[in-house]
Parts: sequence; C-alpha cells; structure tokens
Amino acid sequence: MTDFQNRAIELAAQQQSPDWLTSLRRKGADNWTAAAWPTRKTESWKYTPLAPLQSASAGTWGSSEGVEWKEDIEPIEDFDATRLVFVNGQFVPAESSPLPASVVRFADADADQRALVQEHLGSVVDSSRHLFAALSNAWTADGLLIHVAKGEKLAKPVYIINVSTPGAEPVISNQRVLLVLEENSQAELIEHYVSSETQQNGFVNCLTEVVVGNNAQIQHYRINLEQEDLLHVGGVHVDLHRSARFYGFTIAQGSRLKRIDYQVNHRGEGAHLELHGVYLPRNNQLIDYHTNVEHCVPHCTTNEVFRGIVGDSSKAVFNGRIHIHPHAQKTLAELSNKNLLTSHKAEINTKPELEIYADDVRCAHGATISQLNETSLFYLQSRGVSHAEAMSMLSFGFINELLNEVPEPAIQQYLRPRLAELFGRKSGKIGQLAHD
Repeated sequence: MTDFQNRAIELAAQQQSPDWLTSLRRKGADNWTAAAWPTRKTESWKYTPLAPLQSASAGTWGSSEGVEWKEDIEPIEDFDATRLVFVNGQFVPAESSPLPASVVRFADADADQRALVQEHLGSVVDSSRHLFAALSNAWTADGLLIHVAKGEKLAKPVYIINVSTPGAEPVISNQRVLLVLEENSQAELIEHYVSSETQQNGFVNCLTEVVVGNNAQIQHYRINLEQEDLLHVGGVHVDLHRSARFYGFTIAQGSRLKRIDYQVNHRGEGAHLELHGVYLPRNNQLIDYHTNVEHCVPHCTTNEVFRGIVGDSSKAVFNGRIHIHPHAQKTLAELSNKNLLTSHKAEINTKPELEIYADDVRCAHGATISQLNETSLFYLQSRGVSHAEAMSMLSFGFINELLNEVPEPAIQQYLRPRLAELFGRKSGKIGQLAHD
C-alpha cells in the first residue's frame, strides 16, 4: 500500500461512529487496503495522476470550531430551500435550517431510518470498482439521509453547502449523502462545494447515492467552485427503477486534482436519464469527469451532454461510457461531448464510448475539440468589440445553451455573475440575451 492508503486507514481508526455502521466501514477498509493504487497504466486514471494526493502531508480531520468562513463564502441567495451547512465535513446546526422529518443525519436516525440506511447505503455504488468509494465507506462516521415517502414531494429543495477552509495541517473531510425516493415521489437536491479564495490545503472525498423508485423523479445539481489548490474526489451513483427520472446538472472548475464520477444504472423499464455538465479549468488546473451509464433493461432512455472550456495550461479529461446489456432492447441513448480550447497550451483527453450487446436500439455518441472561430472573432472586433471581450462572448456562448436549460432560476442567477468574472467580463448579465 502507498503512504496515503496507510494514512487513510489511520484516519478511519481515529473516528467514532455508530455500531450499526461498523460493517460498512470494515468492508470499505478491506476494499481500500486490497486495491492496487492507480498508475498511468490504470485505464480509468490514465490521464489523471494522483501525485498531488500522494505528496500531500498527513492531514487531520476537519473541524468547524473557531473557523471563520461566513464572510468569504457566497451561497445561493433568495432561494427558498432547506439549507444544511457543513464546514470541513462537520454539520453546523446554527447556520442550517430546521430539518424536516424527511431529512436526518445518520447520528440522529431512529430505528426505522437506520434500517433504511443499512438497506441502501453502499448498495448503489460498487466499492470494489470505485477506489475512493471504498475510502468513503471506510470513513463514514456520519452522513445525511433524505427519504421521500411514497407519493410525496419535498416541500422545499434540499440545499447542502459544503465549505472547505485551510488549516495548519491539511484538512480532510468526508461527505456522505443517501437519497431514497419511494414510488411516485419527487425531490430536488443541490450540492454546493465551495471555499474561500484563500489557498487551500485540504482533501474532500464525497459520495452521493440515489435510489429512485418506480415513477419517482429527482432534480439534482452539483456545483464545484472551490479554490484551485483544494483536492477533491467525488461521485454520484444512481439506481433508476421503473419509469424513474433523474435530471442532473453539474458544473465545476478545476484544481490540482479534481475527479468526479457519475454512475447511473437503469434497473427498471421506462427509466430516463438527463445529464448535463460543464467544466471550466484554467491556469494549471485539472478536471476529470468519468460517467458510466448501464442500460440493464429494455425501453430506457439516456441523453448526456457535456461541454468544456479549457484555457491557459489546464487539462481536462472526459470519459463517457454507455453500456447496453443484451436484454436492453428498444434503448434510446445519446452522448455528446464538445470542447473549446482557448489556449495553445490547453489539453483535453476525451473518450466517448458505446458498448452495445442488443440489436434493436438507437444510440449515438460524439466528441469535438475546437478553438475559437477566427471569422467570428474578426466580425466582433470589426464592430468595436475588443479582442478579449470577443473571446469572452464566444466562450460563454459555447456553454450558454446548457445554462439556459437549468430549471432552477436561483441557480442560473447565482452562476451567471461568477462565470462573467471567470471569463473576464465586467457585466453580470452575460448570457442573458437569449431571454431578452
């Protein structure tokens, strides 16, 4: 094992956790210690070296005590939601909303809720295939259960704010979310990972499991806007049952190491997946998205669209796989990945995959890599737009279509001024022409 693997097990031993989580933690620790550390020869980590994690100093569990963070963090405002704030992995009740009956921390779960957690936690994700999911299992001392009963709809969206702050030693945090939607239920979940612009020295490992019951529906957002020195590995793992629907949107800036996995399993006929993603690395950042969709049954649909703008000397990795099993006839699945390089030093490694074992399906996939159109740049400059502003306008237009399709207006309003700043524009109204 590597030094980091050994240190991770030591950190797990330092935690206090409920006895009923012991089996999951032990299984995770066993999978973690038995796993081979990824190298450049490991296909799923071929373009994403883990050197920043291996070279990091030992680290310690994060704390929210005495941490000043509120002045440096800008959450989504004017948003009627159940808000839960975690600072360095620790729940902060004073900054959070009163929790409805459908939302509970593992530590506060009653007997029925514990049984639900034990039934589903770790069942959606295959920790033998996902190394850092095994680590999440080993580190699960607490977590969050969101349970929507049959035929119900969450009165408000659940908005989870995960704040990272630097410490004298690198700060380690582990976030675990389990969302269980029973038949005919509905929910909206926003996961927001954020930090101050102060140089970070921590590592965030987070895992979300979603069980979507028959004819249930979930709108899920994952926003990663941390400072570029923070190390972040995360995953969203979903089981879709009969006629279930998962609508997902994810946006992320890069960092020294940022890896996000989406694993979606079509378990019941008629299930639908809609997944849109945007990644925006710059400077010397790295961003890696790996998605895998398993069509295990007939009559399911998938529409997956990811777009990236890669600038400066940054690097992006996108690997999107759709696997059609032999009995998954009448499948409709499409995957699109488009990338814009705004620098001659920027790099993208994209690998869309279709693996089909059924003969009555309609599937398509594609990837493009391009630079800004010189004719369009010239046209804008000839009408008095500066070169920098023209590049900004064309870059934002590349992703604006996906932003316009975000159903939650508060999230659109939150992202637009921050992206305007990212693209170097003075106006916070960037991209709103489509609505005028």
